[in-house]
Amino acid sequence: MTSLIKRLFFFQILVLIAVTSVQSDEPAKEQADDRYEWKAEHDPNGIGKFYMGREIAHVMGHPAAMWLERPEREAEENLSRLIELLKLKPGQIVADIGAGSGVLTLKMAPLVAPEGKIIAVDIQREMLVRLKNRMHQTKIENVDLHLGAPKSPELKAESVDLILMVDVYHEFEFPYDMVQNMAAALKPGGRIALVEYRLEDPEVPIKLVHKMSEAQSIKEMTLPEWNLTHTETIDELPRQHLMIFTKNTPKDE
Repeated sequence: MTSLIKRLFFFQILVLIAVTSVQSDEPAKEQADDRYEWKAEHDPNGIGKFYMGREIAHVMGHPAAMWLERPEREAEENLSRLIELLKLKPGQIVADIGAGSGVLTLKMAPLVAPEGKIIAVDIQREMLVRLKNRMHQTKIENVDLHLGAPKSPELKAESVDLILMVDVYHEFEFPYDMVQNMAAALKPGGRIALVEYRLEDPEVPIKLVHKMSEAQSIKEMTLPEWNLTHTETIDELPRQHLMIFTKNTPKDE
């Protein structure tokens, strides 16, 4: 009975996500940009905006922070193994894009300490406030809280070693602009770790617009102007692809 109540509770939260999304059902249509296409008929869980053939999903609103922090998440996604696969080292600068309430940020921070840090980026101020409170509770200090923008994480050029995105890229309202700015923020040889629910697996219990295939992800992340190379896909996680993209160094070009 307790398990059933918890499932109903989290279902209500997921419903609330769509209602309180930071994007409205009809986002203001930006100036004409042929990279994006709008369609009147679309998945109700998407915003009706398409990029390279893929519909962009609604953003998870901050009221769903408890869903991100649910105890079952470790078993469902094996977050501990994900962190191991990132091969973090002391002294690294890591940007957690779409950090939310900081579940992964707080797991990574001790691994790059003392000289390294995590830059927790989110476009929702409420998420960052919640993360700040959790930092105080855990006494973790090597985290910078960073309010991003829909088109850019607002990071300095060539300032980070690793950019991590876990189940957030598919929600970016301006994916082209975001990747452009993320690639610029990477140091030469730096990596982007893109984690997305596997579209290829019908058993993954996630709505379609919140999944991405490996092929689609690679297509979007490796446009020539990004100077990024797909170097590895790791499918050790229960439900998600972990795809690594590396910024070419001058000798690679």
